[in-house]
Amino acid sequence: MYALIETGGKQYRVEEGQAIYVEKLPVEEGETVTFDKVLLVGKDGETVIGTPVVDGAKVTGKVEKHGKGKKIVVFKYKPKKNYKRKQGHRQPFTKVVIDKIDA
Repeated sequence: MYALIETGGKQYRVEEGQAIYVEKLPVEEGETVTFDKVLLVGKDGETVIGTPVVDGAKVTGKVEKHGKGKKIVVFKYKPKKNYKRKQGHRQPFTKVVIDKIDA
């Protein structure tokens, strides 16, 4: 059984027992989180597509940890104008282990 969920402006295909990295959620480590925006559920060759979400479907998971991704460097410049700007960024994330898919 799998589901397609939406969180943080992105869509993820999840299965039970899978670990996913999503945009940072305001939930403490060790607590459970429920995703209500389930767009699609697939089970035994049958697919249920929501309009826009599947009614009564939800995905629950456990927050394993919070962290930051690898650093990226944002470098802007304009040639021949002596304009240079260097900036770094680390995107925060939450690691969630999917426990159950209710459809």
